[in-house]
Amino acid sequence: MSTAPALDPTHTALLVMDYQPAILALVPEGEERNALLGRVEGAIADVRAHGGTIAYVRVGFTEADWDAMPASNKSFAPLAQHHVMHHEDLATAVHERLAPQDGDIIVRKVRYGGMSTTDLDQQLRERGITTLVVSGISTSGVVLSTVIDAADRDYQLYVLSDGVADPDTEVHNVLLHHVFPSRAHIIDTTELHTLLRAD
Repeated sequence: MSTAPALDPTHTALLVMDYQPAILALVPEGEERNALLGRVEGAIADVRAHGGTIAYVRVGFTEADWDAMPASNKSFAPLAQHHVMHHEDLATAVHERLAPQDGDIIVRKVRYGGMSTTDLDQQLRERGITTLVVSGISTSGVVLSTVIDAADRDYQLYVLSDGVADPDTEVHNVLLHHVFPSRAHIIDTTELHTLLRAD
């Protein structure tokens, strides 16, 4: 069992990052994708039930974002060049199974990290959030960028090992087992359930 400390829901936010149809396409369709969505759906319900905060991070671009994208950005310049991932496209909406509710935090980003191009950090601090439980696609993209950034901002971090996914299994495993543990507690959705209940 995890040695991670119990969670105080009043100071905890679950980050649900890039769970959008266009990004979920990286996860094999069918049973694997359904199971992943089911686990994150359960985590959201758990955190909600205990009065915690749900924060959604999605990637999407306006015409101005595309125009401002420098050609030197290896990851995002091609998206801008081909006008992919417009912020109003259904493919960039949060997946319907994980749909936000009133009172949730929702931010739109234009780079990998959940904080670097958004006011997510400010919104979390305004709510007294000091602990983040991280879920997202992909492990080597938004999860890696956000974990490193949030660790530098002194959040207490938990990464949901079964709430993150990556098309490269080897990279996913290296990050979970060798990179993230120096910055975050690695737990799964079952442990999250337990840690929310621990006093």
